[in-house]
Amino acid sequence: MAVLVALSLSHLINDTVQSLVPSVYPILKDSFHLDFGQIGLITLAFQLTASFLQPVVGFVTDKKPSPYSLAVGMAFSLCGLILLSRAPSFGVILVSAALIGIGSSVFHPEASRIARAASGGRFGFAQSLFQVGGYAGGAIGPLLAAFIVVPQGQHSIAWFSAIAFVGIVVLATVGHWYSGHLAMRRGTPRKVAAVSTLSRKTVVWTIVVLLLLIFSKFVYMASLSSYFTFYLIQKFGVSVQTAQIFLFAFLGATAVGTFFGGPIGDRIGRRAVIWGSILGVLPLTLAMPYLNLPMTGACAVLIGLVLSSAFPAIIVFAQELLPGRIGTVTGLFFGFAFGMGGLGAAGLGELADLTSITTVYKITAFLPLIGLLAWYLPKLEGDRAK
Repeated sequence: MAVLVALSLSHLINDTVQSLVPSVYPILKDSFHLDFGQIGLITLAFQLTASFLQPVVGFVTDKKPSPYSLAVGMAFSLCGLILLSRAPSFGVILVSAALIGIGSSVFHPEASRIARAASGGRFGFAQSLFQVGGYAGGAIGPLLAAFIVVPQGQHSIAWFSAIAFVGIVVLATVGHWYSGHLAMRRGTPRKVAAVSTLSRKTVVWTIVVLLLLIFSKFVYMASLSSYFTFYLIQKFGVSVQTAQIFLFAFLGATAVGTFFGGPIGDRIGRRAVIWGSILGVLPLTLAMPYLNLPMTGACAVLIGLVLSSAFPAIIVFAQELLPGRIGTVTGLFFGFAFGMGGLGAAGLGELADLTSITTVYKITAFLPLIGLLAWYLPKLEGDRAK
């Protein structure tokens, strides 16, 4: 449990750093006279480095686990933060966002593997506890930006390098534990690696379905994490700080939903959680563009609560689908999620420039319909769904 809590804390720090990037978009937009397309490119720079590198990191660490790579990844994020705080141009902003993305790409596959190793067999719970730290960090970032960066300016982003340094210390400690864990395993007889009982065709089709579900989830989430503040400012005339508080409420709800998604999947089956969480938000996403300010905030909170419960279930479902390839599977799914978030943010930014922010939410409202594909997910032996 101590290791899981340490991983969750480090995930909180990692994603707090990540969330500062979109949280300061209003400041960067005004300071550098950016349009929505350029805002989307910043998200793309971050998401692409995280997306492309994560499967590679996962594949490499499947072959040779690297306990101290987590601390190295956090060091990349620290460098990105400091560079972002001093960035004099749009190009340097892109480089700093890419460095933070590299930090995330190194962090997620190996940290997820360590969480599974420390789970004691409660894989859904371990994955949720690990991920809830990330979503909590994602929620805290906008709040810190609203009350520190907005009043103090771009240079104050450097203050958050202190929490990144704390993350390096925590992850070095976790790395030390995992190094000892690996040494202990080398001293015991090796178990025969588990293999999937499904046919290769079924495994491939299931992975495709899971990736399509992630596409629907993360493109819609990108519409909120990147542009929800602009939507509230333009449609309702609220201040930047008020918009950031609404974003914090949404991201906080995603943290709560993430925490419960894994344990519920352990109890009732991950297939049921995936099915219900993605398709279940459809009435909310269709209604949100037509609601007033208080109802929009409440709707966004409910969307975050329900939709976020899917991801821990998807990750564990995929890990059980391909046992013995934890790093590769985790890197693939985290990487694909980040990539879809980045591409979605860039594409939606261009759409917002051509039409309006409100139009973006009217179109993305239909993305949860892809949740119907969950019907085709097989019933795995380790899944308790009937």
